[in-house]
Amino acid sequence: MLKKAILVLVLCAVCSMFTPAMAKPAGTHGTDGEVSGRSVGAAVCSLLIWPGIGQAINKQNKEKNVTHAVLGLTGVFRLWSFYDALVDRNGGVWHNRI
Repeated sequence: MLKKAILVLVLCAVCSMFTPAMAKPAGTHGTDGEVSGRSVGAAVCSLLIWPGIGQAINKQNKEKNVTHAVLGLTGVFRLWSFYDALVDRNGGVWHNRI
């Protein structure tokens, strides 16, 4: 019984160590805009055609469009670009490119 209690305590302690690392730092991930008809269309284009197109439709800066298009070579980034276009997010990490 005592071993189980200690094991649960250690497990909880280990799990709680990671929560500050996963918290969203203030001011580094941009600000969400509003979901509109244009942003929904941009998100669909970004998901189905190519990442970066949605950011161009949402009139983001050129560096962000190019970064999303290049990172779109990875399949995972397509989902992030979809979300980014859907909420019409301004700014972000890596000098406001992601």
